[in-house]
Amino acid sequence: MSLKIPQRDAGQADPRAALFRESAAETMRRWLLGLGYVCHPKRIADLPYLTAHTLADMARGGTRIPDPSATHGRPDTLGGICRDICPETILAAARLGFYPLAHAGPLKWWTKAERLVLFLPERHVPKTMRPVLRKTPWRVTFDTAFDQVIKACAAPRANRAHTLTWITPKMMRLYAELHDQGHAHSVEVWSEDGRLIGGSYGLAVGRIFVTESLFYRESNASKVAQHVLNHHLAKWGYVLNDSKVYSALMEAMGSRFIPREEFERVLEQNAHSGGRPGSWTIEDQPAAIVT
Repeated sequence: MSLKIPQRDAGQADPRAALFRESAAETMRRWLLGLGYVCHPKRIADLPYLTAHTLADMARGGTRIPDPSATHGRPDTLGGICRDICPETILAAARLGFYPLAHAGPLKWWTKAERLVLFLPERHVPKTMRPVLRKTPWRVTFDTAFDQVIKACAAPRANRAHTLTWITPKMMRLYAELHDQGHAHSVEVWSEDGRLIGGSYGLAVGRIFVTESLFYRESNASKVAQHVLNHHLAKWGYVLNDSKVYSALMEAMGSRFIPREEFERVLEQNAHSGGRPGSWTIEDQPAAIVT
């Protein structure tokens, strides 16, 4: 299966530079919302620990690939400050259960004491979604508009005026590179008139898929995307779809929390081989996945 690597003529402008751009006002807004996030009453008690661990790791030069035995309990569960982050280090960290994230400031490696995961044999299509999948006129694709999907996932939500995103321009570029290499994948939901109305993107390591984010512009579009994705993951021999943190949408599909130790055992057995590297092509549209 060939990798999907876009080619540009010499001197041609990089379309990603414009698409992934963040204005000064947007950057300031993200930093202010990020400050509000860490100062929330539920999280402010962890701020001294976060500050101390951040400064200490930066003084050491940061962490290229996190060590599972060297995480901090507060905040849950910091693995270090990302050093020399690139697609290769993201993949190596993902095989250990870590992911990069920061609303503002330096990117940090995180894992969780508990992970919300969907073991694919346990996937469930709620009764309310079955007629939607059977009758929807929408078309679903894989890996045809990755850049547009990740940009949409980073955008403010229509129903929440102060959406805080961790999908910064740097994160967009890193995951776009992973997509070019055949490791990151997108799901696109298209309306009858050809508009991108929903989707999601994530990272595949071996037989493990990590859903990073999703979006919708019409009701149920992100749900359709995830049900179609889970169907294909199961069909292709993947073991689980990792949501990392709580999501009502994922819980309704059959996801459940497992302790970090169990998650790491699953990774050790399944994250280093198998899977479906390269660009993905959809095999079944929504109506076909409902039995």
